[in-house]
Amino acid sequence: MRLLVLIFSLIAAPLAAHEFWIEPLAYQIEADGSLEANIVNGEEFAGGDLAYLPNRFVNFVLFQGDDAQRVNGRPGDIPALQQQPLGEGLHIAAYEATNATVTYEEWEKFQKFVDHKDFGDIRSQHLERGISLDGFREVYSRYAKTLIGVGDSTGSDRRVGLETEIVALKNPYTDDLSEGMQVQVYYRNELRADVQVEVFEKGPDGRVSIGLYRTNADGIATFPVRPGYRYMADAVVLRVPNIELATTSNAVWETLWANLTFAVPAE
Repeated sequence: MRLLVLIFSLIAAPLAAHEFWIEPLAYQIEADGSLEANIVNGEEFAGGDLAYLPNRFVNFVLFQGDDAQRVNGRPGDIPALQQQPLGEGLHIAAYEATNATVTYEEWEKFQKFVDHKDFGDIRSQHLERGISLDGFREVYSRYAKTLIGVGDSTGSDRRVGLETEIVALKNPYTDDLSEGMQVQVYYRNELRADVQVEVFEKGPDGRVSIGLYRTNADGIATFPVRPGYRYMADAVVLRVPNIELATTSNAVWETLWANLTFAVPAE
């Protein structure tokens, strides 16, 4: 997998985009432990914890093997996920947020986002649709997953039905990662070939570095990982909203954000 740009650190200029992810308090727990994770919104793998609020999500589900269970909390709970494991092995927590909108008063801000996410010549498409370059709206949705190891942590990630989704092809808690981590990116039932995947690496000291990678023809991106570090992979779909959504949201563009978090055990 080719690295597109240099690695950025926290001392670099802030990015225009904001990420949304699930961050466990512990990525591996004992078999009799409790699963706890925050829903976080922010930038560069740092942000604010969001409470469990049913009106903010469409689905919030925990998976382990063939079992699945809705995450049930009390409104206002932080961490948003506080639940007993479904059994021993790898758990997947998946969260689909309700739609939200953002208004761009000028094209330049949207262009920075387009450039950062490597969407290509969106400006020409925008103008061909007869839309003003100023004062337009985007509607966006979030599809976040995290991997938590329980007990022996055995098992594998899988598709859980999100409209856009990142699937880990290796178990970070049990598999050999010496040749890197592999993730596969989906949009509906299609593999996303030749698209950008942004990877955030957080060290034990809290420092974050960021790398941009591309998927191959099979929608797979490969990136190096290190023991004792936490990771977040992010991939975004940009599309024209359907007529119903465009009417209800008054938006001219729609983005769908896929996110996956996991950790690599310390040696």
